[in-house]
This record gives sequence, structure tokens and C-alpha cells, in this order.
Amino acid sequence: MPFTSHSEYLDAQPVTVRARLQQVQRGVEDKVPDAVRTVSYNMPAFRLGRTFFYFAAFKHHIGVYPPVTADASVIEASAAYRGPKGNLSFPHAEELPLELIGRVAEALAIQYRAS
Repeated sequence: MPFTSHSEYLDAQPVTVRARLQQVQRGVEDKVPDAVRTVSYNMPAFRLGRTFFYFAAFKHHIGVYPPVTADASVIEASAAYRGPKGNLSFPHAEELPLELIGRVAEALAIQYRAS
């Protein structure tokens, strides 16, 4: 099913997962207030001229894309969550590191503005 808004995507998720996704969404909007909600690759995303942050629910985790490549401190801080391609995976069984997710959003916004 193609989604056309964050709300549609979130409403299609189980209640507990939806609440986690809403936390991610708020975290991005708090740290990058001029970001615009969009849907890309059928995932909720944010853009500033171009899309810089994607997030999605999976059976066991929430994924955040693309990888941060330009901020060494954020790369180091997120190492425990990074997969082989650098994308982040936050298990549902663990509390979301919301401060870290906010830092990732800020770093990606800067990274994509620079490119």
C-alpha cells in the first residue's frame, strides 16, 4: 500500500510501534524545526529542499536512513546501532535514544545541505 503522509504510515502500524515512530518524528521536528514532512520510498521522511532523513518500522526495530557520514562524533555515538551499511536500527525491545536520534537528524540536515 503506498502511503501519502506520515499520518497514513503511522496509522497503519501497531499502537506500540506507532508511539515509537511518533517519538522519532517529534525528535526530528524539535531538532530541525524547518524540516518538512514527506513520504519517500514509501517511508515517512523529512526534507529541506531534498530528503535528508527517513525512518520506518520493521518487525523488531525502527530503522533510520541514510547513514551519517560527515560528523565523526555522531558516527561514534551511534556505533552500537549501526548496521553494515551505516544505517541505524533501534530494537523495539530497547528504549529509544531520542537525544541521539535528534543529533542524527541535525547531522543529516547539515550533511545534506552541504551536498
